[in-house]
Amino acid sequence: MDYEILKTAVAEAVATVTISRSKAMNALNSRFFVEMDALIDEMAGRTDVKVIILTGEGKAFVAGADIAEMAGKSQEQGRQFSRAGQRTFRRLELLDKPVIAAINGFALGGGLELAMACDFRLASAAAKFGQPEVSLGVIPGYAATQRLPRLVGLGNALHLLLTGEMIGAEEALRIGLVQKVFPPEELLPAAQGIAKTIASKGPKAVKLAKLVARQSVILDFESGCALESEKFGSLFDNEAAEGMKAFLEKRPANWKD
Repeated sequence: MDYEILKTAVAEAVATVTISRSKAMNALNSRFFVEMDALIDEMAGRTDVKVIILTGEGKAFVAGADIAEMAGKSQEQGRQFSRAGQRTFRRLELLDKPVIAAINGFALGGGLELAMACDFRLASAAAKFGQPEVSLGVIPGYAATQRLPRLVGLGNALHLLLTGEMIGAEEALRIGLVQKVFPPEELLPAAQGIAKTIASKGPKAVKLAKLVARQSVILDFESGCALESEKFGSLFDNEAAEGMKAFLEKRPANWKD
């Protein structure tokens, strides 16, 4: 499809996707979700892309959902609006390629929910984070109530959800909401460097590591270990053969997709 909001550049097996609606602080509207669903389908089928970076244009990563579009909805329309966004973000989360959020500015409301659906988060020192929905008399609709406690613990999550407080990058790092913080001008180069490192690893191993780790929040420990052993074994006589041979021969591995 023709993308109006999402701009994509691919280099060295890394797709950098920029949310480009800067006049609206990249607020999420219906068009965004149509494009994101199409992008997920496209990225799933591209053999030249191994890792995806998601970032924003201008001063915001995403400053929230488009309030003008939400205003006036009925209760049933509100439920449908929430479920549609949840489905898209869940599809992003389940994509078998790693997705890195490079949070360049405001990540508020739906923007933080989008970032939390990514596999991990890197932040500019100028970034700001929050779930301010209670200030509008609503609660998050794109699964912040589920992902945020899993990422930062129940107490930290409830503090953000109930106060609507906006926090900075260092506090987000302290509570585990983001994994690394960089000076603004270094954020995207650092994200691309990390993405290229991931892209250089065994592609099947990367996909399975993501799959099994994400199941850890759903499965009990013994079931998770059983899944790990199954997927570990599946790589023998497969990608692991090349990886171990390359290690023993002291040469770069010749991975095959």
